[in-house]
Amino acid sequence: MGRPQLDVVAVINSTTDIVDMLRIALEQAGFVVVSALTPEIRDGHVDLDQLVQQHEPKVIVYDIAPPYEPNWNLFQHVSSRPVMKGRQFVITSTNPRHVERLASPQEHVYEVVGKAEDIGRIVQATKEALRVRPTR
Repeated sequence: MGRPQLDVVAVINSTTDIVDMLRIALEQAGFVVVSALTPEIRDGHVDLDQLVQQHEPKVIVYDIAPPYEPNWNLFQHVSSRPVMKGRQFVITSTNPRHVERLASPQEHVYEVVGKAEDIGRIVQATKEALRVRPTR
């Protein structure tokens, strides 16, 4: 009998320490984690389409850092790519109210969590997002 397939989660954040912290917490919760830094995506140093096609994450934990509007625009560009179809996003931000105003209504955004450091809530939101089947 083979081992069960673990769900893959992608973590996209601008801070290496936060990526590492989330990786540890999500791996302890039973996920396989792949990651990328937001500036590397923005500057074209990471091919996000290739990363997603190769690893097939079901949920993407994505941080919207200040300045919020340009980073929200980057998120919209990332999340609208065809390779993202059927994936759920858990958004982290230091200003969740502002990001929630930008996000509404976004059916593929499962939840906006207050801070990337709110590890327990992020892990829980990731587990819950896996149970939701997006319609887009």
